[in-house]
Amino acid sequence: MRARAYAKVNLGLEVLFRRDDGYHELRTILQTIDLHDRLTFEARPNGIELAVDENVVPGGEENLVTRAARLLAERLGRRVGARIELDKRIPVGRGLGGGSSDAAMTLLALNQLWDVGLSQADLCRLGAELGMDVPFFLHGGTALGIGRGDEVFPLALQVDVPIVLILPDFAISTAAAYRELILTKREASLKLQDFASSSLSGEDGLPELTNDLEAATREHLSSIKEYKKSLLDLGAVVSLMSGSGSAVFGIFDDGAAGESAARSLAERGIRAIATRTLTAKTYRERRLEDQPTRPDGA
Repeated sequence: MRARAYAKVNLGLEVLFRRDDGYHELRTILQTIDLHDRLTFEARPNGIELAVDENVVPGGEENLVTRAARLLAERLGRRVGARIELDKRIPVGRGLGGGSSDAAMTLLALNQLWDVGLSQADLCRLGAELGMDVPFFLHGGTALGIGRGDEVFPLALQVDVPIVLILPDFAISTAAAYRELILTKREASLKLQDFASSSLSGEDGLPELTNDLEAATREHLSSIKEYKKSLLDLGAVVSLMSGSGSAVFGIFDDGAAGESAARSLAERGIRAIATRTLTAKTYRERRLEDQPTRPDGA
């Protein structure tokens, strides 16, 4: 079985307060985009083997793919195994959720390959044990994330727009971003809730959304602001940093404008990709490339 593990951006992110468990209470709009890692799964009698370029991402137990496979095998309660190949294309440390997406696709694919039979809700509960973004990648599309970001509610409004993604040559640690975050006393903003419940098109509501973590990037803040300004100057409707950074994206009115903007940025030596968001329907159709076939052909 082959799978595509798609990246995400945060169309908006609000940090409300620090919780008693040490995490932060979040409100965020999560959105899958058409940039992905590739994974290949082959069933084996036992043992979990991960083939990955360890110069790009760590292998073994440090990798969420291995941890996801072992967690599912433990819950199954019988001897199973798999060889997994990971072709890493989503840059690490850019706020795009690549590791969490890899873990989610591992749970989804092996649930079928091993004939485990867990429901979507069961997989989401397992995913939450691996990371806060993992449950979202079992849904995809446009979704509201609350709590630590791991309580996910798919939205009726599915955003389908061209975007340009800037991938800076520096990474930002999520933990470091939250350590640098300064929370100010304020009433919880209703912008995200308004967007989530709105029947307006995405472009109408998106310019109102913000990312509270941008201010926590500190040493990279000037670069983040410059990337945002560049995208807006090139015609983006709105531009934000994704998650804890460092990726910055801009939403465009049409694909041709986005492609032109990406070319302009590349000419200036800035790594930029013209792509688009994925709705939940498209995401479900594309994430698994091959389905296991039972002996009777069912």
